[in-house]
Amino acid sequence: MRLFDTLADLQPLVGQSLGHSDWITVDQPRVNAFAEATEDRQWIHTDPERAQAGPFGGPIAHGFLTLSLIPYFFETGFSVRETRMVVNYGLNKVRFTAPVPVGSRLRAAFRLLALDEVAGGATQLTVEVSIEREGADKPVCVAESLARHYR
Repeated sequence: MRLFDTLADLQPLVGQSLGHSDWITVDQPRVNAFAEATEDRQWIHTDPERAQAGPFGGPIAHGFLTLSLIPYFFETGFSVRETRMVVNYGLNKVRFTAPVPVGSRLRAAFRLLALDEVAGGATQLTVEVSIEREGADKPVCVAESLARHYR
């Protein structure tokens, strides 16, 4: 976890890496729970036996499950001490660039793209989040995340 005292400490880092999150394992129980929560029970995610004969050679995580891990990645990647609350403001871009086989370990790499003052006393961080799969050559998801930090 990389710690910053103030949001102003991030200003010189625009365009640079903020580091990595912790790893997390995407196992079948997590995939099944996500399928139940979202009503997306497609067999490539929830039926390991059928998925063995499918296009990925086994079950894969939902793309939106991968995306939904971004809050965890932020929580374990970096923090700003003066921030009392962070609100997810949305996403500018999202691409699912590779499948996530069930059992994979994922982490995120962060690059600060912008830091802007916004109405209501918040500072908006635009962060490129590249979600990496352990042992893979390219990320499985790249998203541009917007988060508002309140002091």
